[in-house]
Amino acid sequence: MLRVCPSCGRTNRVPDDRLIAEARCGSCKAALPPPSEPLDADAALFDAALAQPRVPVLVDFWAAWCGPCRMAAPAVAAVARELAGKALVLKVDTDKHPELARRYGVQGIPNFVVLRNGRVVRQQAGVVGRDEMRRWLESAA
Repeated sequence: MLRVCPSCGRTNRVPDDRLIAEARCGSCKAALPPPSEPLDADAALFDAALAQPRVPVLVDFWAAWCGPCRMAAPAVAAVARELAGKALVLKVDTDKHPELARRYGVQGIPNFVVLRNGRVVRQQAGVVGRDEMRRWLESAA
């Protein structure tokens, strides 16, 4: 995964297994902040995120053609910003990664799954608000 250093602007490659762990810029050695936006996840990134038991993970199963998914996107982004470092937010495009959707029995989108230590804590289909998503993650922490 690539993360931009807020101090010097350099792009740093951070291994997927260190998504939440503290990382340092290879150039200026400043701390790299945790992801504050939803990460587009493929199977490898998804599995790496679940292997990190430090924080709960919110997964937004969506598709580009889905109107309700586009309606939910700003709330998902807000939660990622607000809980950066305390939770990880992933977006899985069900058209590109149907195997991940099948893994969680996703039949309708948007579909939200909260995972803690690799286990499903909550799953819900349909649009929900930012406050509800935030409550899910805070209770899973």
